[in-house]
Amino acid sequence: MSSRTTALKPVLSMTNQTGLRVGEDRFRLLEAIGRLGSISAAAKEAGLSYKAAWDAANALNNLFARPLIVTRPGGRHGGGAEVTAAGRRALRTHRRLTESLGELLAGLDLSLADGQDDPDLPGPSLWSFLMKTSARNCFHGVVSAITAGSVNTEVSLRISETTTITAVLTNQSVAALDLRQGRPAFALIKASTPLLTRDMEGMRLSARNQIHGTVLSIDKGAVNTEAVLDIGGGKTLAAIITNNSAWALALEPGMRCCALIKASQIILGVE
Repeated sequence: MSSRTTALKPVLSMTNQTGLRVGEDRFRLLEAIGRLGSISAAAKEAGLSYKAAWDAANALNNLFARPLIVTRPGGRHGGGAEVTAAGRRALRTHRRLTESLGELLAGLDLSLADGQDDPDLPGPSLWSFLMKTSARNCFHGVVSAITAGSVNTEVSLRISETTTITAVLTNQSVAALDLRQGRPAFALIKASTPLLTRDMEGMRLSARNQIHGTVLSIDKGAVNTEAVLDIGGGKTLAAIITNNSAWALALEPGMRCCALIKASQIILGVE
C-alpha cells in the first residue's frame, strides 16, 4: 500500500441472504481460536467476554454452510475449540479479500492525484472523506517551511495555490508528529478563532496569518453571526463573531474582508 494510504485500512464484512452480518472482529477471533485452540483464550486475547466470544462463534457457524468452529467437551475451562477446514478456507479468503481491497484502495487513492494542477500540493486522499472533527475549519495541505526555535517551531502549511497558513507548535509536538518539509498535514481552526476586519490598509498587526477573502454567506443567530469567506483556491473559512461585531463591520455577501488568526491558535495533525 502506498505511503499516502497508510492511515487507511479497509474493513471487510460479510452477510448472508438473510442479512446476518459477520465483521472483521469476528474473523480476528476465528484466527485466534485456530491459533490458541480455545474460545476462552481467544476471547481474552480479543478483549471479549466469554459469552460474546461464544455468540460470535455461533454467528460464524450460522453464516456459512458448514461450521467454521467445532468444540470439544470439557466445559468452560476444560474443553477446547478447533477451526475446521471450512474455517481455514474462510480465513484465507478473508485475508486475500482484505489484501485485494488494500491494493484497490491504494490505487484509487493515487488515481485521485492524477492531473494535479499544482505538484507542490498533495492530491486529494480517500482519507479526507473519512475525516470528522468538531473544528469548523479543517484544511489539508503540505508543509512548505519549518523554522525551529529553542522552544517552539513555526510551521507553514500550504493549503492552496494562493494560501499558506502558519502555526506555532512546541518542538516536542513537531517531533511527535514527525513534521517535515513536503509532508502532508492538516490544520484545524475553530470558527471562533478568526478575527474579521474590513480594511487592512496602513495597519500593522501581530497576527501571523492575515487571510483575505470575500464574504460568501452570513448566518445570523440570536447572539452570534457565522460568516463564510471565499479565500481562493476553492477554499472557504468560517468565522463566528458577535452580532454587534457583524453590525459594526456591516458584513454582507460580496464584501472583501480579512481574517486574522494567531499562529498559536492553529492545531496541526498528520494522517
